Amino acid sequence: MPDHRPAVLRPPDPASDDPHHALVAHQVVLLLESDVATGLSTHEARERLGRFGPNELPPAAAAGPLVRFARQMHHPLVYVLLVAGAVTAALGNHVDAGVIFGVVVVNAVVGFVQESKAEAALDALRSLVRTEARVLRDGRRQTIPSAELVPGDVVVVEAGDKVPADLRLVEVAALQVDESALTGESVPVPKEEVVLPPETSVADRSNMVYSSTLVTHGRGAGVVVATGAETEVGEIHRLVGAAEDLATPLTRKLTRFSRVLTVAILALAALTFMVGVARGERAAAMVSAAVALAVGAIPEGLPAAVTITLAIGVGRMARRRAVVRRMPAVETLGSTTVICSDKTGTLTENQMTVGAVWTPERSYRVTGTGYGPEGAVLDPSGAPATVDDDEALGWTMAVGAACNDAHLATADGHREVAGDPTEGALLVAAGKAGVDRARWEAGFPRVATVPFSSERQYMATLHDAGDHRLVLVKGAAERVLQLCSAQMRPDGSAAPVDEPATLRAADSLAEDGLRVLAFAIGTVGRSQSFDEEAGRVLTLTGLVAMADPPRPEAIAAVQACHTAGIDVKMITGDHRTTAMAIAGQIGIGPPAGDGPRVLTGAELARLAPAEYPAAVERTSVFARVSPEQKLRLVQGLQSRGHVVAMTGDGVNDAPALRQADIGVAMGEGGTEVAKDAADMVLTDDDFATIEAAVEEGRGVFDNLTKFIAWTLPTNMGEGMVVLVAILLGATLPLMPVQILWINMTTAVALGLMLAFEPKEADIMRRRPRDPRQPLLTGPLVLRVLVMSAILVGGAMWLFHWERSNGASIAEARTSALNLFVATEAFYLFACRSLTKAVWQVGLLANRWVLGGVAVQAALQAAITYVPAMNSLFGTAPIGAGAWLRLLVLAAAGSVLVALDKRVRRVVAARRQ
Repeated sequence: MPDHRPAVLRPPDPASDDPHHALVAHQVVLLLESDVATGLSTHEARERLGRFGPNELPPAAAAGPLVRFARQMHHPLVYVLLVAGAVTAALGNHVDAGVIFGVVVVNAVVGFVQESKAEAALDALRSLVRTEARVLRDGRRQTIPSAELVPGDVVVVEAGDKVPADLRLVEVAALQVDESALTGESVPVPKEEVVLPPETSVADRSNMVYSSTLVTHGRGAGVVVATGAETEVGEIHRLVGAAEDLATPLTRKLTRFSRVLTVAILALAALTFMVGVARGERAAAMVSAAVALAVGAIPEGLPAAVTITLAIGVGRMARRRAVVRRMPAVETLGSTTVICSDKTGTLTENQMTVGAVWTPERSYRVTGTGYGPEGAVLDPSGAPATVDDDEALGWTMAVGAACNDAHLATADGHREVAGDPTEGALLVAAGKAGVDRARWEAGFPRVATVPFSSERQYMATLHDAGDHRLVLVKGAAERVLQLCSAQMRPDGSAAPVDEPATLRAADSLAEDGLRVLAFAIGTVGRSQSFDEEAGRVLTLTGLVAMADPPRPEAIAAVQACHTAGIDVKMITGDHRTTAMAIAGQIGIGPPAGDGPRVLTGAELARLAPAEYPAAVERTSVFARVSPEQKLRLVQGLQSRGHVVAMTGDGVNDAPALRQADIGVAMGEGGTEVAKDAADMVLTDDDFATIEAAVEEGRGVFDNLTKFIAWTLPTNMGEGMVVLVAILLGATLPLMPVQILWINMTTAVALGLMLAFEPKEADIMRRRPRDPRQPLLTGPLVLRVLVMSAILVGGAMWLFHWERSNGASIAEARTSALNLFVATEAFYLFACRSLTKAVWQVGLLANRWVLGGVAVQAALQAAITYVPAMNSLFGTAPIGAGAWLRLLVLAAAGSVLVALDKRVRRVVAARRQ
């Protein structure tokens, strides 16, 4: 059996037991018993794979099928049903006991199937993100699944690659890595082959690259030092796995409601038994009566209704590009009061786009978004501009295309960038201006590159131009200007550089939230290279401004959230100015004067603990925020009573995703750790999907509330009919088996039809529910009590009226049974909206209700008139007069509910 020891080989000499970043590269290779030139042998790699296991994060401990099935019955009301079934079986009433146990099993099966479907959907999503790695094995470069990597493998990475394991670099060529998923650093980090102090933090280890990070520029090679759970990502994965899941608003409310209801049912059952025995009734008969009361009062259909309603919400959300891992998460979004959203890729396109070009004497606007070729370069009049009309424009576009290491590729009909997104945007803009990089480089082939570095603040390339070399430079405006003595006119001639005007133009563009780069050209001799120490030898050609544009659908979604009373907060690693500009474009921000608009990560760190919750509550934009600070943001908002939804895609986002009431991970750009920590995964990484989920969640809670408001009067009425009859010493108007019939058939044929009720038109114009608000509000509780009283009084009166007018006990009980069902059918239409009249929601808007009523009517006809059903359930045929009396009584309750709705609507309108 494989010995899956930690996938990190340690030095044999304890005296040299330093971390890998503190050792010389060749020493690390020796300690890992590898070879930079040939890598591992296939035999050795296979042996190490058996020792260390696959390079995968260990799956979360999952319960087996039996445990998951048993978990569906972990509910106070189900416990009461199980006890009632056992007692009924012990008394010899095997039919009744079988029906009770059947209801429990059906509820468990429904919950088990839906939970399995949700997990299967997430597993399918995981299978879409399997990665491969290029390794040296047996002296040859091979491509293998990243899961087969082992410590000691030599891996080659280049721009566009996802780093497959933790590597100690042994070779670097202008390598830059986006480590935001791990460290929160928003810009790519330059890498180098150096030896670092042992205490160097992960974010500063420039000689290491880590699993799940992304190579944006250059290339490199490294030896694998950790795989699977022993990587830095694996460590965070373990911490997340140990975190405690929070209960959702729905589970909290249902748990509280169920406990109260369970106590009340048990108390009433005990009271029924004691009163009956005190009145001289047989104990066995009173046990049956108590069981009848318990079975009648328990809403057996509630677990199934909750599961099916949530499952319908899950299905609707899957069609709207969201995979729900836990069904209660659907409703949780409906309870959300605050959404904390990442900017990049969620609120924005995650595709850098050039929006403006400035040359020393002209300015241009660039249309189109993303990496698609659609769009043009327009002059101030709105006419298309050409590079022939402005030499400065032509050279600016040429420098952007040629001083560039990115590549555009088409995948699944969409253009994607391999390399730095900024350079990808420059390639697209050059194409819109008519500059063909391939043709340009064919005429001026690149011969050397000066890579970008944070110290240098520019990138330069040298190109063969026959008897001399062209120098193309792009970088920060302030730095490039320091290298320029001239600026280019539209006719290509040079003029003295106007540094103040250029900086003013750059500042003006930056204030709009755009990233600004400056471009310049120069020449050197054929045998020379570019030397910045030579002074101001370049000619400025222009500035290019770009940004990650907001998603149009996100703008509308944010507005919809505001209309729904949900506060949207944007979290970004950008600087304050950029964050404010993007937030303004999207429509995020508090009313004027309502506290600070933006807080930076540094400002958050300086806040006193007592000030923190209020400060984050009134702030809408958080700039330069590290993933570690997200967790505290969530906790601060929750301490103010908010239900918080948090989006995230990085490894370090996982604790905040787990802490949030609902964590939302990105399916396209998110890490596996983030997806595992989240309650819901967006397959399109779009904020509009979150807004759609909020809408679905509110619809789910509405329909659950409608079901509870519909079923409780029947359950309460059945229980009270038994109790009142015992208290009065009267004959029971309903037998236990008849109560089971009512509960079993109406829950399926009538109540569950409310799960298909369409969302009401004003659902996203309401304020969020107060998280402290009970499941049923005061008006609904009053409505439930009124309908229960009508059922109890009507059933008792009808039973005794029929008996006093010559009907048999079976006929009288059949009338009472049909009264309960008819009342439920009429009341079902009233419950399709808790505030509006029946005709306002549309009679045909939910055809399932009409079908359910038809099915229930057929069932009632069968139990009333089919002889076999009469014998089994103790019923008897009844005449037209009895039907008329019970239908009038049944309709009376719904008339009272309609009047109550009308009065409340009028009162609410006068208050506005």
